[in-house]
Amino acid sequence: MIEGVAEKGFAAAKDAVASGQIPGATLGIVGADGQRAVRLCGMAALVPDAEPLTQDHWFDLASVSKVIATTTMILTLADEGRVDLDRPLTDAIPDLRQYDVAGAAERKLSFRDCLAHRTFLPAVEPIYTYGDDPDRLKAFLLQREWKQGPPVYSDINFMLLGIAIERITGRPLSGWPLGPGLAYGPPPGPVVATEFCRWRGRVMKGEVHDENAWALGGAAGHAGLFGTVSGVLAYAQGVLDGSGASPATLDAIRTPVEGDRTCGWERRFAGWRGGDACSFETIGHTGFTGTGLWIDFDRGVAWTLLTNRVHPTRHRETGIDLLRQETGNAVIKAWG
Repeated sequence: MIEGVAEKGFAAAKDAVASGQIPGATLGIVGADGQRAVRLCGMAALVPDAEPLTQDHWFDLASVSKVIATTTMILTLADEGRVDLDRPLTDAIPDLRQYDVAGAAERKLSFRDCLAHRTFLPAVEPIYTYGDDPDRLKAFLLQREWKQGPPVYSDINFMLLGIAIERITGRPLSGWPLGPGLAYGPPPGPVVATEFCRWRGRVMKGEVHDENAWALGGAAGHAGLFGTVSGVLAYAQGVLDGSGASPATLDAIRTPVEGDRTCGWERRFAGWRGGDACSFETIGHTGFTGTGLWIDFDRGVAWTLLTNRVHPTRHRETGIDLLRQETGNAVIKAWG
């Protein structure tokens, strides 16, 4: 059955590759019983050298790092009693806005606020333009007075969470055990190319695409994780069957905190990128490079669509959001 689901679910991505919208795509599906199926086609790289895509290729997961890595780490630390999600970040980062301990709004932000993007912090900031010394840039992040605005999906939230994890554990994010098929770069195998970066002057391949993550040392709370399709599916299966997540973690990633956001994830809402056919007990997350992961608890199925839609440039229309929706709808319709 699952092979047929994969075949039907992959049809839209196959067409997108054939039409030249995206260079390559991989679809992986896993059920709660552990059955898996994978479909792929296209190219891992077009320039500077052509390279066919294989099932062994590692993808730059971009913001999918937020859920597979950072959210998992924070919730594991909460399970261990080392983090209280409703306490302020200053429990782990006492020097956050240390020159205004009485009045700084940043000092009042909790771990849960950041996980659910329930803060005033901006969506993104070109931190890499201030230099590429990771320690200095982290100091900049911690001491900057951020302009306040309405809550938005924010990379800054997860950069701060990444710093908190490093402070609590005493080791870099790359030192956290993530399991086979998941690693911070450079990954130990063939890698899918992303963008020709004007700032760095080369095609990104085995180096994180996100400029801020690169300047922060390659592994940051918001980006930096690489994964193979098998690695992403193994993570998803552990969430589906409960073997890779505690009851408290499962509750946290499934329960709304702010609107359609849980701790780290989005829940299904009308018009979201996972398609409208999945149940309302579905969580998902996407990555800028063209990646995504969705987990439908009611139906007991998860799927990941991994593409290199930014290769060789982000500055073109690839139809990635429509492709994600079409893929999700086709997977669920075929799953039944």
